[in-house]
Amino acid sequence: MALFFDQEWFDAKLRETGRTRDEVAAALRLSRAQVDEIWKDQRELAHHEVSVLAQLLAAPPADVANKAGVSTPVPSSPTAAGQAGDSAVMAKLAEMDARLERIERAVADLQSLILATRNS
Repeated sequence: MALFFDQEWFDAKLRETGRTRDEVAAALRLSRAQVDEIWKDQRELAHHEVSVLAQLLAAPPADVANKAGVSTPVPSSPTAAGQAGDSAVMAKLAEMDARLERIERAVADLQSLILATRNS
């Protein structure tokens, strides 16, 4: 991982994509001065800024995070995060469904016992 913001890499990506730092500022919803701070390694990219910059530069988020500096977080892909979240939710729902079935059986057993003691 890069230890500092790699200006050369980012400038090369801007040239490749025909973009400017002003467009970076607009995409990130920052001032040009704030973007210049990023380029001078005086301001770190936030998680969501890595994703936006990756799209703008047509580069993988991991590459953008790597070239932006060691502590910049690498955003996970929305699809992978969504699938992992969906799997966890489905597992929890299955667990809750099984517990609900056990509770319903216990209630039915208790009702049967109550009725049996009343009829005695």
